[in-house]
Amino acid sequence: MANVEISHPTDGVTQLTLNRPERLNTLNYDLVSELHAALDAVDRDHSCRVVLITGEGRGFCAGLDLNGFGTVPGTEGFGRAQQGLAVQQYIAGLVPRLRDTRQPVISAINGPCAGGGFAIALASDIRVCAESARFGTAFVRLGLSGCDIGVSWLLPRMIGASRAWELLLTGRVIDAAEADRLGLVTERVADGQVVEAALVHAERIKANSPFGTWMTKEVMWSNLEISSLQAGIDLENRTQILSSGTEDSRAAMEAFFTKQTPDWQNR
Repeated sequence: MANVEISHPTDGVTQLTLNRPERLNTLNYDLVSELHAALDAVDRDHSCRVVLITGEGRGFCAGLDLNGFGTVPGTEGFGRAQQGLAVQQYIAGLVPRLRDTRQPVISAINGPCAGGGFAIALASDIRVCAESARFGTAFVRLGLSGCDIGVSWLLPRMIGASRAWELLLTGRVIDAAEADRLGLVTERVADGQVVEAALVHAERIKANSPFGTWMTKEVMWSNLEISSLQAGIDLENRTQILSSGTEDSRAAMEAFFTKQTPDWQNR
């Protein structure tokens, strides 16, 4: 793929590098299409345990390409509003796709992270940023709503409603230090070290069972959306019993008592 480079920095880790550095990896149809396809491929690859997303060059993703996104195939005859909605839905579809990907997704944010790039970072499970990272959504400053691509749902759950409202209403850009202080990122590291830091988290995840990791991600996201504490507990109860019936769980119990490292088979 030209716009999303796929690599495997370590065993079990798939790295997706947004590859339009001359445009700060801004989103156009080709990049978004390739990212959808890459996530579909990752979901089918059961040897992949963790997904890492980063940007080529000095930026993570600066949002929509203001030179033009392109046309979603099949909408060539649509009116302006209809074409615009098709584009909006196509980009926004990345957020539930990231949420539904079985493997944990780590964003290694190496520079500017705005608009759609901000949404991709928020939709990831873990965020690590470099000192040069900058975060924001400027839609409100362009005469549009600040609520876009799932940000108005995700951001309050990450940093609280009060802080989220302030950022979305003002369109203010925050630096890596403030993002760290707000709890938006898990870790802040020196420039040039963000992928290596993300890989440390990936290795810690890989030490756990594939099914247990998948169920943890799924239940965590579901419990952000669920209606009550009891409903959340009910979901946890059933998932624990389901997990306890796996061969990997029984092997892990034996390994614990014999002080061995489990050999995960995803069975």
